[in-house]
Amino acid sequence: MSRLESSLERLRLWDQALCVRVNGAVRIAIVRGVFRVVSRLGDGVFWYSLMLALLAEGGASALTPVGHMVGTGAVCTLIYKWLKSKTSRPRPFAAGNAVCPGADPLDPYSFPSGHTLHAVAFSTVAIAFYPALDWVLVPFTVLVAISRVILGLHYPSDVLAGAALGALIAGGFLAF
Repeated sequence: MSRLESSLERLRLWDQALCVRVNGAVRIAIVRGVFRVVSRLGDGVFWYSLMLALLAEGGASALTPVGHMVGTGAVCTLIYKWLKSKTSRPRPFAAGNAVCPGADPLDPYSFPSGHTLHAVAFSTVAIAFYPALDWVLVPFTVLVAISRVILGLHYPSDVLAGAALGALIAGGFLAF
């Protein structure tokens, strides 16, 4: 086994062990309930509500920020669906490694976390236009990311990859 292969294997084992450890919290009913709600809101409900609230509050001046959010969301969806189809990484609970599912997945694949990708992308765009929203959006985004591992739906590396992709895509949109 080469050094690279050995390093990748250590990372994989770390990823799996951390996933199992964090997922242990799903056995606590209140934790499972809270993170199910957070995850459900992260399905889009929170972000669509935010866009509607921005339009209701700002009217025409909110069209540009909301347009950026819609465009960013569309690109995020295309990229994460393409990546999931190419990597086909099974969900942690489906890999038989002591992870308990705390919620039903939207699809069978784990990499990358689409919830985290969208949460980071939407938050990045919204905060760029409305910096005062950071006190709500940053904690919510972190909770969405954590929820994915606690609920056994993603490995930590899926969440980190989703966050990085979301930041890159949002940054690209904001550059235009």
